[in-house]
Amino acid sequence: MERPDIYFSADTDLSEYESVNKGYRIDVYVKISEMVFNLRVYTLIRLQQDFESEWVSYGYYIAEPNLVLVREANKEEIVNTVNELYRQNYFSNIKSTDTVDVSKLVKIQ
Repeated sequence: MERPDIYFSADTDLSEYESVNKGYRIDVYVKISEMVFNLRVYTLIRLQQDFESEWVSYGYYIAEPNLVLVREANKEEIVNTVNELYRQNYFSNIKSTDTVDVSKLVKIQ
């Protein structure tokens, strides 16, 4: 089975450090055929923090589109999760974007 192409806006030690410590990464792009999907990758802890903060501030929480949960927001975990989601046909159920030029991104896989 083929694998999807996965891109980040940056793939550096700093970007890895920041995503792991912040608990999220919103610059994850997956290309399947000609369709590109922008994933919002969060750890459960970070999602809970954002939920509680917004609930206190606004009285509600609006989830990010194409939200994906991971145990840790590192590159390996993200790649493994995206590949598994691809095997489960997840991308047929979410919204793609047509505003991203993947040639300006860093291909991870």
